[in-house]
Order: sequence, then structure tokens, then C-alpha cells
Amino acid sequence: MFRMSVCLVAAALVAATLSVASAQTSAPAAKPSKIRLTIEHLKEMRAKWKENRPKLAACRKEVKAKDLVGDERWFYIEDCMAKT
Repeated sequence: MFRMSVCLVAAALVAATLSVASAQTSAPAAKPSKIRLTIEHLKEMRAKWKENRPKLAACRKEVKAKDLVGDERWFYIEDCMAKT
């Protein structure tokens, strides 16, 4: 009797684990944030910026002075490079 109850509990745990795992894999993938930059977009921006290296160097100095990191840094450089 004890063995049978242990087997039933173990089977229930395995079934619960499998149902949770299958529910997690079937969920739709989260959409990437519109704010975050993609690698492709960053490559395009950097290729365009390299055409004007002195201005890029000045913008990078401003970023370093303001101590910006991550996406904030790239958005600041993008705005700085767009200025005439």
C-alpha cells in the first residue's frame, strides 16, 4: 500500500512538471522592446558615423563626460551626429 501511494505521488509530480514545461515552451515569444537597439541598426549607424570621424570623436567625448551607458549612450551619439 505504501509503495503504491509513493508511486502515485511520483507520477503526479512528473505529470505536473511535464505540463508546466510544455506550457512554458508553447507560450509565444516576448516581443522585443521598441526602445532597445538591434545589432543590425547599430551596425548601420556606426557605418554612417565612421564617415565623419572627428564629429564622432567629439560626440563620444560628450558621452563619456555625461557618463552615459547602454542604449542611452547610443541614442545620445545618434542625436549628436544628426546635429549640423
